[in-house]
Amino acid sequence: MRLFIFGLGYAASAIADASGAPLLATTRDGRDGTTRFDDEAAVRAGLAAATHILSSVPPAEDVDPVLASYGDALHGKWLGYLSSTGVYGDAAGAWVDETAPICGRRAARNAADAAWLALGARVFRLPGIYGPGRSPLDRVASGKAHRTGIPDQVFSRIHVADIASGVVAGFTAPPGAYNLADDRPCSQDEVIEHAAAMLGVSPPPVVSLNSLSPAARAFYAENRRVANGKAKRVLGWHPLYADYRLGLRAVSAITNPTAASAAPPAASMDQR
Repeated sequence: MRLFIFGLGYAASAIADASGAPLLATTRDGRDGTTRFDDEAAVRAGLAAATHILSSVPPAEDVDPVLASYGDALHGKWLGYLSSTGVYGDAAGAWVDETAPICGRRAARNAADAAWLALGARVFRLPGIYGPGRSPLDRVASGKAHRTGIPDQVFSRIHVADIASGVVAGFTAPPGAYNLADDRPCSQDEVIEHAAAMLGVSPPPVVSLNSLSPAARAFYAENRRVANGKAKRVLGWHPLYADYRLGLRAVSAITNPTAASAAPPAASMDQR
């Protein structure tokens, strides 16, 4: 196995580490021994040598850059694509699975998701991603967190390590869409309040939606619970951090073992 990754970012780096495979990867600037995305000769040579190709590159200016530049070089390989559960749009708090219609507010993301599926890729639809260095604990500690006070607003999320294990499980799985999410969707306010309690500080203030950016307002306009049953059945995958409390405790243990051991016990988990 030889893995080629387009876009070696936060989640893709965790996947690369978990795969244990020889790695070729692109970034925009060719940092840390990667290949620049626009170095066509080097990229095509890497694609020719790869057995498995994964893209974590989102659409740009309504176009998927990977498919536009290198789509002709992807045939005959295992293909994976990191998509978003945002393709489901607003479900008014209901559960959505991979059979739900694609009607998200970002048409380019919807189109990219569909295009990778048409190529025979394993499309991993991801909700909010957190993990070491990028979690509610970090946002609360930096003073960048806020609450919205929106009643009944529900989201799903996933620890970066569970993305990595899900994609690795997908190396031997049939093509198709797979939701990788934890077992306990809940409001963002609940998670932020728990993070503040772990840090021993007061919860951040409730802010008006009108004070947020247009992108943030659009995000909070959507409300859904993401079901992960297909990934469990087909991939044999189960999230190690099945709810945010377990995940935040693991994040805290890396930087603050005392706080992690003193954290409240994990709540019961919705196993859907």
